[in-house]
Amino acid sequence: MGLESIYQGALMEHNAYPTCKYPLEEATHSHEGVNPSCGDDITVSMIIEDGVIQEAAFDGHGCAISQASADIMAELITDKTVEEARDLSANFLAMIRGEKLTDEQMEALGDATELESISRMPARVKCAQLAWRTLDEILSEGEQPAE
Repeated sequence: MGLESIYQGALMEHNAYPTCKYPLEEATHSHEGVNPSCGDDITVSMIIEDGVIQEAAFDGHGCAISQASADIMAELITDKTVEEARDLSANFLAMIRGEKLTDEQMEALGDATELESISRMPARVKCAQLAWRTLDEILSEGEQPAE
């Protein structure tokens, strides 16, 4: 499978017309993620109230895969509980590692499933994972406030 086959559908739509790419000034939680191997650099920001992610956004720059993955993630976790976001992230990262997910887990990932083929492209895996690993950093820090 070549790169040209993944640059289609939801991936290109989320890269060209991201709905969640903007600075989230009122963020209660924020963390920068960097992929030093390619220079992708994003900041994931969220408003978390009463254990629910009210709003999620990202800002920064990177390749089409990292930008689309970040947009898909932010869209997917908005209005989810912190625990639901953790589960979605764990499932996404497992999918990108090439692990088999249940139909229910795949359905819950929505547009993120279009990135599944990246598991067979080791050089692109870190691009797809960047936003999700940054989300994990925020959530594993005990929901630390934005800096």
